Amino acid sequence: MTGVDLSVIIVNWNTRDLLLRCLKDLGAAVTSLSHEIWCVDNGSQDGSVEAVQAHFPAVQVIANRENRGYARAVNQALAKVTGRYILLLNTDASPRGDALRHLFIFLEGYPEAAAGGGQLLNADGSRQNSIANFPSLATELLNKSLLQIVFPQRFPGKRKDYPEPIEVESLVGACLMVRAEVIARVGSLDVGFFFFLEETEWCYRMRQAGYKIYYVPHAEITHLQGASARGLEAEAKIEYHRARVRFFQKHRGPLPTIVLVVGAFFRVGVDTLTLGILSFVTGFRHRRLRQRARVALRVLAWYLGGCPSTDGLPRRGGSSPLLGEGKALPREPF
Repeated sequence: MTGVDLSVIIVNWNTRDLLLRCLKDLGAAVTSLSHEIWCVDNGSQDGSVEAVQAHFPAVQVIANRENRGYARAVNQALAKVTGRYILLLNTDASPRGDALRHLFIFLEGYPEAAAGGGQLLNADGSRQNSIANFPSLATELLNKSLLQIVFPQRFPGKRKDYPEPIEVESLVGACLMVRAEVIARVGSLDVGFFFFLEETEWCYRMRQAGYKIYYVPHAEITHLQGASARGLEAEAKIEYHRARVRFFQKHRGPLPTIVLVVGAFFRVGVDTLTLGILSFVTGFRHRRLRQRARVALRVLAWYLGGCPSTDGLPRRGGSSPLLGEGKALPREPF
């Protein structure tokens, strides 16, 4: 098969409505580029595969029988794509206007750039955090918003306007364009990460190999942020805690990993106690407060239980509290 400019990879798990909307919007966004679109379905039971095949027959579908995780799913498609650039796109993300062309042209002009991402926007046009720092003891044990306010150069975020592209450590991976030749050098996603921090760790390896990562602000992407993991908040949060421990074990060393686990345990413990007291004082009348307390307690129990690998997001196909809601789990750090 002749290579194309862009290979788009979309991973789906029980988000049929968002997936169909994403593919519809994507059709208008890629018209100026030769392209192919791959959808990897992780054992959905909401008719996602059948819907894509019926409405978008040109999309190439890989249908897994179970939830293999985000990294494994992406790697399945990476083994088959032909594009000079690879775009990882969430089902809840839609590039606006010429966003993909902006990213493509930027990367074409900066051969030292391994990857680029644009500005993520809420449905109302307000900005989301699109830039991500590599996990460190500061980012994981202190308040990230406060770090962005006090040290904006070290921790860039949505509060500052960036009229031109800037080099960053990493990007929120809802819409991430990567140079294929870089993937051939640094390897594909680490399958040890199930759902969080895969792209962050990927960017880390790219920078370690001497490449740069860029935020391109004029490439805008509407990102619904999977309004949410209703019913799976605790599982998603546990999965994120597990992912950052793996990142530390792989790239930070034993001592920082121990400090992270101990610090996170105490921080979750304080959150659990505080939210529990607030729930009691308010007579358990506030549903969201009660839910936050339950989630914190589940995460605390995970730490007390020795961080078991059996907890977290479902690894198999099958029923999910999200079925029928058309929602995507948020893939951004908590």
